Amino acid sequence: MCTSIAMQQGGGIFGRNLDLECSFGEQVVVMPRQFPLQFRRQEPLPRHLAMVGMAHMAEETPLYAEAVNEAGLYMAGLYFPENAWYPPQVPEGFGAVTPYELIPWVLGQCKTLSQARELLKRFRPLGIPFSEKLPLAPLHWHLADGTGAAVLEATREGVRLYDDPVGVLTNNPPFPFHQMNLRQYRALSARLPDNHLVPGVELKPFGQGFGGIGLPGDASPASRYVRAAFYKFHSPDEGSALDRVTQFFHLLEGTAMVKGSVITPAGKQDRTVYSCCWMDGTYYYKTYTNSRITAVEMKNGGLEDDRLRIYPLRTQPDVYVEP
Repeated sequence: MCTSIAMQQGGGIFGRNLDLECSFGEQVVVMPRQFPLQFRRQEPLPRHLAMVGMAHMAEETPLYAEAVNEAGLYMAGLYFPENAWYPPQVPEGFGAVTPYELIPWVLGQCKTLSQARELLKRFRPLGIPFSEKLPLAPLHWHLADGTGAAVLEATREGVRLYDDPVGVLTNNPPFPFHQMNLRQYRALSARLPDNHLVPGVELKPFGQGFGGIGLPGDASPASRYVRAAFYKFHSPDEGSALDRVTQFFHLLEGTAMVKGSVITPAGKQDRTVYSCCWMDGTYYYKTYTNSRITAVEMKNGGLEDDRLRIYPLRTQPDVYVEP
């Protein structure tokens, strides 16, 4: 379960919550331009755009959950069970890429969302796992830059790349459902509503927030989608970069999972393992156990290199004690 949000303020600020019942060995990984990229069926990319994101390292290969490249193109994979479809064979003439290769394949070549759209016209998912110990996760993908956002889904009905005017993605059902479902919440507002129930009778509100009555508060994908859209489109432009980042993390908090509130069929407790955002060359994150925001500068150490820069997460509680 996850929530991804893309905003175009200040040239673009993007990020997500990753919700799971456990850690997956995630670390922040900066991939410089000359780290060699190898693919199952595509030509290698010995040189490419640099990128940074959260990844699991498998045999010296970063398996990105989400990443942003140096040009500001963002891509995140979100859980899409029972809908994602990856055939084991792909006909000739298509860009056959495995799901774990897709983020570096796109971000390594494309500077803009428009370029990614062109590349993905020939994309088909290739159902080959990284290894026997690492089966493929059922995913769909959120893409964005400073101009807009899109959603990529590969199901048994085919591969679809949707325009995303809302700039939000969660999980099931497929993306068209979420766009349709929003229509049920047109009346929601951040302002106090007018009295349409009994005009002429004074029904004075006894508090703030009455315009949001009906905003779903549960952790289901459809409800998180509506809530993220509501918070995003009522969020002010805070101006400075750091103020925008702080506000963005508050948006993510509005859809975060509190440990113990969601029990999986296997009896495990879902939680927001980490939240992250990217803006202007810097990747920010915080974890469930450490609310302090940590920043990783993509350009620190230079981008003309062939070695990954790997940053273990700061997960221990970090509390400032007044002297």
